[in-house]
Amino acid sequence: MNDNAQKTYNVAIAGATGAVGGAMLDVLKRRNFPINELRLLASPRSVGKTITFDGKEIKVQLLSNDAFEGIDIALFSAGATRSLDFAPAAVKAGAVVIDNSSAYRMDSEIPLVVPEVNPHAIAQYKKHGIIANPNCSTIQMLVALKPILDKVGIKRLVISTYQAVSGTGTQAIEELQQQVKSHVNGSEIESSVYPHQIAFNCLPHIDSFLENGYTKEEMKMVNETRKIFEDDSIAITATTVRVPVFYGHSESVNVETNSKITVAEVKELLSDAPGIKIVDDPKNDQYPLATNSAGNFDTLVGRIREDESIANGLNLWIVSDNILKGAALNAVQIAETYIADYK
Repeated sequence: MNDNAQKTYNVAIAGATGAVGGAMLDVLKRRNFPINELRLLASPRSVGKTITFDGKEIKVQLLSNDAFEGIDIALFSAGATRSLDFAPAAVKAGAVVIDNSSAYRMDSEIPLVVPEVNPHAIAQYKKHGIIANPNCSTIQMLVALKPILDKVGIKRLVISTYQAVSGTGTQAIEELQQQVKSHVNGSEIESSVYPHQIAFNCLPHIDSFLENGYTKEEMKMVNETRKIFEDDSIAITATTVRVPVFYGHSESVNVETNSKITVAEVKELLSDAPGIKIVDDPKNDQYPLATNSAGNFDTLVGRIREDESIANGLNLWIVSDNILKGAALNAVQIAETYIADYK
């Protein structure tokens, strides 16, 4: 780490009043990020609201092209449209943008980064001043797969996700809460955020459907994995499912490796890997749970076993807090790596 680690930085959060924006504030505090000025930006309806950070009351300002003067790092979590509208202005004002939306992820000239996986890619930020944060379900999977990739290579991935409603936003959290109350009270269950009831249900539908029959969420996992791993030859198929869980995405990942690796070797690799906690003692009912991931910075990995149907196969169960590692934490980790190695 260079001398910049001792400096402080002017940080803006675009989308500060949203679920991820609030989590970014929490992560910045918990990780003691070196902040000089913190500027909170949001839409007109939130302007003037006050948010407490580190004992100080900070007023929310309008997210606009003129809002980034003097800012060093701009954390964006205001949706793809606002990122496209305002990120260039932030860069022009001298900030580096770390964007949590899908706006720039698949731009070949913009780095897509998981710090435990491809921190070297951050260097590419100099082209446009923007670093993209991957999709939440992609992030946690790649943190767990990177040690395996490095050791024996990966030929194919078959992915099934079980994703919490918080991935959709606060309205989805409120809808699940209301539907549970309606069920208990025996009243009619109403759905507006999702096309069907989410309480006590599973919806194999995240984001819109594409002509190939997959959803955008599923293709994000395919395309982002290949970009981050820098390997278009990996065969990947995914089914993403929304489940009635508030926080914490769960994933069943079947991995076909290029050469044989044992369960013991996988556990040894992952036990030494950054950001990973192994929870794998099924005889005592210990395995990763969404309820245990909430508020946890670690990605939990368990149910590690060989796939007996193929020569070089593994099954993993991967769980992580989608708002933290899947969004806010990953963005702050990118900022930490940026100031340590590239600022």
